[in-house]
Amino acid sequence: MITIKDLHKSYKMGSNSLHVLKGINFNVAEGELVSIMGSSGSGKSTLLNILGMLDEADAGSYTLDGVVIKNLNEKIAARYRNKFLGFIFQSFNLISYKSALDNVALPLYYQGVKRGERIDKAMSYLEKVGLANWSGHLPNELSGGQKQRVAIARALASDPKVLLADEPTGALDSKTSYEVMNLIQEINDEGRTILVVTHEPDIAEMTKRIVNLKDGQIIQDTEVKQVRALQNV
Repeated sequence: MITIKDLHKSYKMGSNSLHVLKGINFNVAEGELVSIMGSSGSGKSTLLNILGMLDEADAGSYTLDGVVIKNLNEKIAARYRNKFLGFIFQSFNLISYKSALDNVALPLYYQGVKRGERIDKAMSYLEKVGLANWSGHLPNELSGGQKQRVAIARALASDPKVLLADEPTGALDSKTSYEVMNLIQEINDEGRTILVVTHEPDIAEMTKRIVNLKDGQIIQDTEVKQVRALQNV
């Protein structure tokens, strides 16, 4: 599903250059649930931005579902993001003046889906995450866990090949974090490919493989015995 070969990325810092990614080699098979860990400055956010087509590497290659991701203008990058990827953010990134239902339906609007169909689909995904009864509520009327569930429903609505979750439990208490991870595990159980960026070891252990970054390089890539979140809820 994802193949990354010898990926390098640097940023200009005045007259100097900061080499953030230093030859990353990384494969993710369809249906995997992988966590990416690393301290601040390890390169995990830069790697996620490249995976999400929000940034582009200086050297190396990135292939997603057989498509080489390179030299994309913003219009094509946006189309590919909408086709291939679903995003889950620590800060939820919900539109404050739109209901939960309209937030979930938004990706379908950009795909050109007719209103009736996108509302039906959005409601089905809210039902999937247990929030059908909250469909008419605005984000400020929802708890943190409910907001993240809406964000997950929105990420799923466009039927992406891969879900990219950037610190999805970072703004949540432990109990709510485990509830969200239980939902992510259930989605993965259905065959969805998911990458989770986290700094929390207990959250990483709820995935099936942990990739550790340090100073722009992968220092460890280990398959692990998955801890089921439900046993902690």
